[in-house]
Amino acid sequence: MEKGLSSTIRVVGHVPGEFPVSVWVTAADCWMCQPVARGFVVLPITEFLVGDLVVTQNTSLPWPSSYLTKTVLKVSFLLHDPSNFLKTALFLYSWDFGDGTQMVTEDSVVYYNYSIIGTFTVKLKVVAEWEEVEPDATRAVKQKTGDFSASLKLQETLRGIQVLGPTLIQTFQKMTMTLNFLGSPPLTVCWRLKPECLPLEEGECHPVSVASTAYNLTHTFRDPGDYCFSIRAENIISKTHQYHKIQVWPSRIQPAVFAFPCATLITVMLAFIMYMTLRNATQQKDMVENPEPPSGVRCCCQMCCGPFLLETPSEYLEIVRENHGLLPPLYKSVKTYTV
Repeated sequence: MEKGLSSTIRVVGHVPGEFPVSVWVTAADCWMCQPVARGFVVLPITEFLVGDLVVTQNTSLPWPSSYLTKTVLKVSFLLHDPSNFLKTALFLYSWDFGDGTQMVTEDSVVYYNYSIIGTFTVKLKVVAEWEEVEPDATRAVKQKTGDFSASLKLQETLRGIQVLGPTLIQTFQKMTMTLNFLGSPPLTVCWRLKPECLPLEEGECHPVSVASTAYNLTHTFRDPGDYCFSIRAENIISKTHQYHKIQVWPSRIQPAVFAFPCATLITVMLAFIMYMTLRNATQQKDMVENPEPPSGVRCCCQMCCGPFLLETPSEYLEIVRENHGLLPPLYKSVKTYTV
């Protein structure tokens, strides 16, 4: 028992496997007494290298194994060798970052930057070589290897909002702005029109879900003046604000100018409809009061009833000749000669 109330033992395993180790503590002057403390641990012995693959980044996220794109990652391998058994070994590290990038180094620490979002698996193969003296006094090269991996989820922070739209417009003119988000969707977008460029407070506007990196915003101004679009966007990592000033001028052609021509046209059309209606009604009234027989009936009456209506037969024959043109005239033509 050491004075610091701690004890250290060194164990060398010659075969792989799991070995239970029990520890109990008794009084220094009574080995046969009941132990005052007990301990138990399973000691795994393997023929491969033992260690951990550690990934760190300056910006930490609240989700486990989540990191930012376009931000440098530090990937380190920590060897577990408490007995310094491999202190004279030479190490070779083969890295595979899961996005098609591979490299081989002699250093256990590398720095890498992912440019796209997604889930990637970093794989590392470690090879250790050293010389060892055999029982026959010969020197032999020994080697141990180990395979390690770590899963990474890469997210992209929202770096800003690019606004494409006019800065000068007239009243009653439809305005369209395009918002380009420099970050990974899905996004929550919120905007409001203010007289001054001030940040949006919580609950001040209605949020809209956007599944892409672009969004079109339309608005029609009715009153002239100076305005400012206050825009806020956020994703699961970060949020950002953007402002867009716009000046609205009075329109040269107001909508009221079109009211008088439209009213005049409608009045003329109504007057024309009333005139045509009254005219048709008057014509129908005249036909009822003064009916006239059709032309065919009058002709038939003249031909059939002529002898009874006319005073003399000569008048009747004259009418028949005029209608048919078949009978010779009652009077012969007289030729006149001048001497």
